[in-house]
Order: sequence, then structure tokens, then C-alpha cells
Amino acid sequence: MELRHLRYFVAVAEAENVSRAALKLHVSQPGISRQIRDLEDEIGFQLFERGAKSLKLTEAGKTFLAEARAVLQRADDAVKTARAVAGGTNGELHVGYAPSPTVRILPQALRTFQEQFLNVRVALHDLSTEEMLAGLREGKLHVALMVEPGQKSLRELVFKLLARYSMCVAVAPKHPLAKLKSVTLAQLANETLIGYSRADYPDYHEGIKKVFAKIGHTPRVMGEHDGIASLIAAVESGGGFALVLSSFACMVGPRLKVIPLKPPGEPIRVGAAWKKDSATALVEKFVAAAGGEQI
Repeated sequence: MELRHLRYFVAVAEAENVSRAALKLHVSQPGISRQIRDLEDEIGFQLFERGAKSLKLTEAGKTFLAEARAVLQRADDAVKTARAVAGGTNGELHVGYAPSPTVRILPQALRTFQEQFLNVRVALHDLSTEEMLAGLREGKLHVALMVEPGQKSLRELVFKLLARYSMCVAVAPKHPLAKLKSVTLAQLANETLIGYSRADYPDYHEGIKKVFAKIGHTPRVMGEHDGIASLIAAVESGGGFALVLSSFACMVGPRLKVIPLKPPGEPIRVGAAWKKDSATALVEKFVAAAGGEQI
């Protein structure tokens, strides 16, 4: 039994006439009659009571009609679903992200992407840089939004630039530096630095070294944190300062004062990363929604 047998049967049953069904299906009348008889021979019972000018379903035929319609509908649904996945309009997308650097990028990406792909479930994963890199290589993540890591870290991966942010200093509102409109590296030299975990964010610490190499001094690190929430709390307590991106300001509100670094230095590059040769249609559309060019 093939799907065409079921389609011919349903057409004849609905028309109650072989000629009208043949006309609707654009096939010959003898051909459709032969297909119906082949179907009856295969299933072992009669589907129609045949009169001189019309056909009527048998009781078994009525039952078979309902089931045949259901089978054809399921087949059509299967094709639509598979076509949607192949075309990137259905499925699931696992996205890793770093909250602070992507606070402006991610909402826009989600809004634009999900307006286009209502049937795609986007699963967000708040992870460290090292966790995102591992997740991409292991296939647990399809794409990740992060600060651009070093070239060694991008082995097997592709990086697409989405935005550039200047470096700023975050301090508690009552910190002595909070009154300034800008802060120099020299003013930070004797202050205590609060940063991210070295194990999870090795590129962050390399970046700090490069920044303070200009004055030949690196501030003492008071604490290392594995997430943005604990880092904000530590800085808010007044124990030190954090080097952050300018996008950080919209995350903290009045809890912290975010002050431009002067001179600003090279901007920090933030973008999307994915595994080479693994850019699905969904990854391509998500990166485009985030502001990147088509892959």
C-alpha cells in the first residue's frame, strides 16, 4: 500500500464517482479504478458498493476513510515539519552568552529572531568563556555570544564581530573615584581590583595585564568571581573596582557608578562564535538577528 492508493481512495469516496475523482486528480479513469481495486485486494475487503452510476462506501469503507484521512494528514504534517527544520524555521537553538558583554546584543537578537521563527525554541545558557568554548566544540551549544577570545582559544571555531565597547571602571557610589567623570590607569594603580575567575575567564586576566602594562603596574586582585551577580555585589560593598565594558552600565543602575577609562584604549570586541562547518540555517539567522552579516 502506498500513499497514492489512499489519496485516490479518499478522492473517490468524497466524490462518490470515479470520473469526478479522476478529473480532480488529473489521472485517467481506468487508472484510478485499477488503483482502488488493487487497494481492496491488498487489504482483503471491499471499500465500495458499486452501482450503475455511483459508488457508496461500505461500513468498512467508512471506517477506512477516516483512518486514511488521518494517515494522509500525518504524512503532510511530517513533510511540513521536516521542511521547516531543513529550512531553518523550526527546531531548537542552544545559545551560550556572557551577560555583561551581551546585555545590549542579546535582547535585540532574541526579539528579531523570534519574530521570524515563532516555532523555534531558543535555550539560553549563562556560561563562562571557557564553558562556552567547550560547549561549542562538544556540540552542546550551537552558537555563543562572548568577548572575542584569543586565537588559540578559537581553534575549530569561527568568530563574527557584532559590537565594540570601550573599557570603563565600576565602583560603589560612595567610592572616592565615583565623583570623577573619567579615571586614568595611574589613579587605579593603588586600588584593589575585583575581577572574574581566572580559571573561567583567562582572557579577561590577560586583557587586564595588557591594559596595565602601559603604566608598568598591575593592581592587587582582591577577589575573583565566577559570575556577574557576585562581582556586582563585591564592587557594591565598596571593597574595590572592576574593569568592565561600557555596556555594563545598563545592568547595574544606581547600584554602581560606571566611569569611562581615560584614555579609553582599544575597544573590546564582542561577537558570535560557532563551530567551523557547523553553521545551520538557524545559527545563520540568529547571528544575522544579532547584527552580524549573513554567514
